[in-house]
Amino acid sequence: MDGKLIVFEGVEGCGKTSQIQLCREWLQSLGISVIVTREPGGTELGLHLRRLLLEKAEKQPIAELTELLLYAADRAQHVEQELKPNLAAGKYILCDRYTDSTTAYQGYGRGLNISLINQLNYIATSGLESDLTIWLDVDVEVGLARKQGNGDSLDRIEQEAIAFHKKVQQGYAELAATHPARIIRVDGNSSKEAVQQVIQKVLRLHLQELP
Repeated sequence: MDGKLIVFEGVEGCGKTSQIQLCREWLQSLGISVIVTREPGGTELGLHLRRLLLEKAEKQPIAELTELLLYAADRAQHVEQELKPNLAAGKYILCDRYTDSTTAYQGYGRGLNISLINQLNYIATSGLESDLTIWLDVDVEVGLARKQGNGDSLDRIEQEAIAFHKKVQQGYAELAATHPARIIRVDGNSSKEAVQQVIQKVLRLHLQELP
């Protein structure tokens, strides 16, 4: 069985973490070797970059271009160290965020040049695209309320103004419309179990190798 890169995307609080865990359990029950990873932070170097990116610095905030380049650095290391070797070994990779996050957050959210982002994404990935991207679509307000309801402190990105998160959501919608074969929208407003059933149907439909 060939390796597959399956990416989960969406705004804050869309349920990616829960759905990835449920999906891993399901795929493992089918006898499939599964790796779970994330961006930023899927490597040892990435963990340091994740801290820099998500911790809020009041006195010296990260410049928008710096933020973009740090995400690209994390991705370049992740692709070479984790994604390529595990795909070559025939494993299924469930990845929490990938290139579409950068386009949605830094492109649409921050307003940075999309062509520049596309170039950086290509350089960082050496052209490696997901086999399938699941976009968990929830209202921005619902997602942020979920994050706040968890009782955890919000990171630097989660603390952005609601207008920023709405631009990110618009970015995901436009990406899904532009890449309908790769990005599949899944309504994330239902129960975890109901959403997982939809995801399993999507994977069976788009990945013919599944038993």
